[in-house]
Amino acid sequence: MSALHYGLTPKMKPISPRRSALVAALDVGSSKVACLIARLRPHPPQQALRRRSHAVEVIGFGHTEARGMKAGAVVNLAQAEETIRLAVDSAEQMAGVEIDSVVLALSAGRLASELFAADVDIVGAAVSESDIARVLAAGSRHSLRHGRAVLHSLPVGYSIDGTDGIREPRGMLGSRFGVDMHVATTDTAAARNLMLAVERCHLAVEAMVASPYVAGLAVLADDEADLGAAVIDMGAGTTTMAVFLRGRLVHIEGFALGGQHITTDIARGLNARIAHAERIKTLYGSVLVGGQDERDIITVPPISDDQRDTAQFVSRATLVHIVKPRVDEILEMVRDRLAASPFAAEPRGHVILTGGAGQLTGLPDLAARVLGRPVRIGRPLGISGLPEAAKGAAFAVAAGLLVYPQAAHLEHFEQRRRRHVMTGTGGYFARVGQWLRESF
Repeated sequence: MSALHYGLTPKMKPISPRRSALVAALDVGSSKVACLIARLRPHPPQQALRRRSHAVEVIGFGHTEARGMKAGAVVNLAQAEETIRLAVDSAEQMAGVEIDSVVLALSAGRLASELFAADVDIVGAAVSESDIARVLAAGSRHSLRHGRAVLHSLPVGYSIDGTDGIREPRGMLGSRFGVDMHVATTDTAAARNLMLAVERCHLAVEAMVASPYVAGLAVLADDEADLGAAVIDMGAGTTTMAVFLRGRLVHIEGFALGGQHITTDIARGLNARIAHAERIKTLYGSVLVGGQDERDIITVPPISDDQRDTAQFVSRATLVHIVKPRVDEILEMVRDRLAASPFAAEPRGHVILTGGAGQLTGLPDLAARVLGRPVRIGRPLGISGLPEAAKGAAFAVAAGLLVYPQAAHLEHFEQRRRRHVMTGTGGYFARVGQWLRESF
C-alpha cells in the first residue's frame, strides 16, 4: 500500500550544493491542494538566509479546491486523487515539464515530538565520522512506536564528556560522545493514506515532511531560527506549530481546529450557506471591533433558493462577535502547547503566523496579547517566480517544500537491513522500491 514499513516515511537524498535540480512540491490541505514546480540552482548564501545553498525559481504553479480531505487527512480517496491530479496537471502545463515525484507535506495525524538521548565511547582520541554515525544510530534506535510513523529524525545537539551545546563535534577530543535526537512522528494511517492518494496519480513520494517545519523553512530568517521562534500554521482543518531554537527544529505539535471551524461558526451564526460564510470570512473577517463596525453592514444571501426569501443584513461587529471566540479558543490552545514546549525557555522568542486562517484582520495583535510574544505574519522569503496569489502566508507550506531539499542533509535515519515493500492494488511503484533500496 505505502512505503511505511518500519514506520519510516520516505526521505530524499540530500541535494548537492554544486548541482541544479528540479523539485515538485505538493501541499494537500483541507481546503486547497497546491503544487509548485521549481528549479534549484547553486548560489552563494544570502545574508539573511545563510543556510540556503540554492536559489529557488518557481516555473510551475497549480492549485484547486480540496475535496476528499478533512483535518488534513484523506476521507475520500477518489476525490482526493482527482484534486491532486488537477493541481499537478496545472503546474505541469505551466512549467512545460512532466514530473514523476513530489515532496509532500503532512499536517494530520496528531503531530508530536519526542527527545531521545544516547552516548557511545569514542573509538580513537578524537570524534570521527564513524563515531557520529554510531551515536546517531543509537539515538534513533528507540524512535519507533506502534501506530506512529517517523517524519523527522534530527540531531539537535552533541556532548563530549558531559559538555553540552556542541554543534560541530568532528575532530574534538574526548572519551564519551553523546547526542540529543528530536524525532517528529504522526499517525501511520494518516501518512499511509495520503501517500496512497498521491501514488494513485502515478507519482512517487520523494519525501514526506511536517507542514509547520517546512513553513518555517520558508518564512524564517536565519537569525530568527537561531534566537528562537515558533511558527504557527493555521490551516483550514488543522493548526500546527514548529519551534526552532539555535537554528534547529526542536518541537512539533498540532490539533484539529482551523479556519473551517470559523467558517462553520459564521454559517451557523448568520444562517448562511458554507460557501457564502467562507466568502464573508475572507472579505470581512476580523477579530477586532472598530468604531465604524456597528454601522458597516454586510449582506448575507438567503440559505435557500426560494425567491421569496430575502437577504439579511448584519453589522461587521456582529461578525466579529462570531469569529473572535473561535480564534480565542485556537490561540489559547496554541499558548498552552507552547508553554509545555522548549519555547517556554525562550521568553523573547517571536511567533510567526502562516496559513490561510492566519490572515484574518487584527489577528497578529490579538495573538500577541494572548501569547504574550511579538507576532508577525510569515510570507515566503527568497523564492523567485511565485505568482501573486502564492506570495502570502497561505502558501508558506508549499513554498517551504521547495526549500526542504537544502535541509534534507540534516535528517538521520538508522539503516535497516531488511527491504520489504508492501503492495496495494496491482503491485507497488518501482520508484518507491528504488527509494527503499537506496535508503535502507
